[in-house]
Amino acid sequence: MNADKELDTRGLNCPLPILKAKKALAEMESGQLLKVVATDPGSMRDFQAFARQTGNELVEQSKSGEEFVHLLKRR
Repeated sequence: MNADKELDTRGLNCPLPILKAKKALAEMESGQLLKVVATDPGSMRDFQAFARQTGNELVEQSKSGEEFVHLLKRR
C-alpha cells in the first residue's frame, strides 16, 4: 500500500509518535494514508488505542527488525 504521507518517528518515545501522527493526520484529506515508522515497542498498543479513540482506521501494523510500521487511514 502506498502512503500519501510518511512520518519518521525513529528514536522518539511515547507520546511523541502519537502527537506527530495526530498533527500530520489533521493536515490530510479524508481517506488518505499515513505511514508512521517508529522504534518505540509501546507504539504498537499506543496506535491501536489512538485509532479507537480518534476514529481513524489502523489499516496495518508490522515489525521489521527494530522498527514498527503503522499505517493509518484518515477518517
